[in-house]
Amino acid sequence: MSDFAGGNHPELPQPFSSTIDVDIFGMSDQGHIRENNEDHYLVVRGVRVLETVFGNLTGNRPGQRFEETGYGFIVADGLGGEAAGEVASREAIFGLLNLALLTPDWQFKWELKEMNTVKWRMQDRFRRVNANLVQRATANADLNGMGTTMTAALSHGKNLIIGHIGDSRAYLLHQGKLKRLTRDHTLAEHLLGEGNDPINYRLDTLKNALMQALGRSESECAPDVDEYLLEDVDQLMRCTDGLTSMSEHAQIESVLLNEESAQSACRSLVKLALDNGGVDNVTVIVARYSIPHVE
Repeated sequence: MSDFAGGNHPELPQPFSSTIDVDIFGMSDQGHIRENNEDHYLVVRGVRVLETVFGNLTGNRPGQRFEETGYGFIVADGLGGEAAGEVASREAIFGLLNLALLTPDWQFKWELKEMNTVKWRMQDRFRRVNANLVQRATANADLNGMGTTMTAALSHGKNLIIGHIGDSRAYLLHQGKLKRLTRDHTLAEHLLGEGNDPINYRLDTLKNALMQALGRSESECAPDVDEYLLEDVDQLMRCTDGLTSMSEHAQIESVLLNEESAQSACRSLVKLALDNGGVDNVTVIVARYSIPHVE
């Protein structure tokens, strides 16, 4: 039966993603040893808004807003030393941002079809960014050998999509337990996946040997793209290996559990890495989700 039958009127859509509160903070530090910071990060908030200006529809008044909200988080750890790594990580993030801004139809309702579109676009954009970095390095001898890791996360409502290449990481603190969402694209982790003994001393020497990174090869770029479902009080953390190489899993988990805000958690995690040696640049983004219950 039509919504209009018997004098009934269709109801206006109720907001959901815009009612989710996300406490976010990010920071980056050069560390104690490096001469420059080759890490870069970016946090963005995307909004689709329709606001009533005039009208006489029942239940709709001037100034009423219909809003959908999403968040994007990116960390990139430059490789290649000197200025090259710094250029690579910065240009990778700028490249990803420009591709997003040039997209004519942003997906703000993530059913199965839209989720698949977002995931496909994430893979495609990583490959485009990679090709651009390769071309820049080929054209400029000073940038020869440059590359970068990149971990990008998009959240909309309860849905989370992560694209990843390299050994920067994404973690989710869920129900008091910290889980790593990404795998390192290193030779050590590849060998572990083939069943090698994790205490093999050779694996420790290969933990920094990257098998994939943006800018290293135009033909070898296969980012991981995965989807997850967020719940109330979950915390999402992205970081470069300047944190994970200097800190134990349990230490990171403890900080996220005990700090009262995203800002204090970021500051404590960076301090943890610096106090444990700070031999690399360290970058951390923390997002804490407050998701209302919907019947």
